[in-house]
Amino acid sequence: DFKFKHSINTRWKDLDAFRHINNAVFLSYIEDARIVLLKRWKINYAEKSLIVASVKIDYLQQVKHPSSLIIGQKVSRLGNKSFDIQSAVFIIGEGNPVCMSTITSVAFNFTKNQTVKVFEEIIDDYQK
Repeated sequence: DFKFKHSINTRWKDLDAFRHINNAVFLSYIEDARIVLLKRWKINYAEKSLIVASVKIDYLQQVKHPSSLIIGQKVSRLGNKSFDIQSAVFIIGEGNPVCMSTITSVAFNFTKNQTVKVFEEIIDDYQK
């Protein structure tokens, strides 16, 4: 169901005192995957940029180290100036997600310091 996929391996430094992957690290994994989309959409951090407005994460299962993960992503909602990226983190070889997130982003022009309409590349990915 996810159009875009990104693989990542857990790292020793991702562990917490309970010997599982720390909850805060999942946001870094999701951010790594989101950067791939930003490159796909040719985000340039000037007139064609994005601002994260909201992050929601649901933790569904512990992850131990070492694990190989895959992060599935899709544009799940499209507004005039904002959109949502839904992400799911899976342990490779297992069917159920260990973590789900929704990130709301706003299209932004930093040169003019104002919101703008969602970029065509994002609209195209929503419609696929």
